[in-house]
Amino acid sequence: MTEESRRLKREHARLVREKQSTEREIEELKKDRSKPRCGLCGKTENLTRTERCGNWICDDEDKYVLFSYATNSCHRNHRRYTLCGYHFANDHKGRWQDCPDCHDFKTEMYVWYGTNEYNFEKLENPPSFRPTFCHSCHRRIRLGTDGYSRSPEGYYLCESCAERKFGRFV
Repeated sequence: MTEESRRLKREHARLVREKQSTEREIEELKKDRSKPRCGLCGKTENLTRTERCGNWICDDEDKYVLFSYATNSCHRNHRRYTLCGYHFANDHKGRWQDCPDCHDFKTEMYVWYGTNEYNFEKLENPPSFRPTFCHSCHRRIRLGTDGYSRSPEGYYLCESCAERKFGRFV
């Protein structure tokens, strides 16, 4: 057998092994796809369906620590921080996407609730809005994620300015 023949035989054996490996991976993916997955994080264990939209989601609200404001629970995040969750909690009729009562928020919050990572279906064509700024230092406040306070007069203060004005709450 020539050197070229041996090389071709080794190459053929390598290609056969690679094909078998690929076929095993495809079979695993097919099995995996048959299992329901959390639509937010992709996990396949300890799932339930959401009450309103019926999507698979982690059944993990028990992991949330009261007043921690942690975002470690897919179920709680979807229930508390989406228009879908708000729509369901307030017994609105129809789809949240078409519901006039689900616009009860400042536009910035409406957009955040409709487009954040806790949604299965995001708000299409979210409206533009004027960003919120701290009344004192003029720093941008992202109402969906940043800490802030509202004064009795209705203006917004970032966390730092609120602490200077009112003291530390915690």
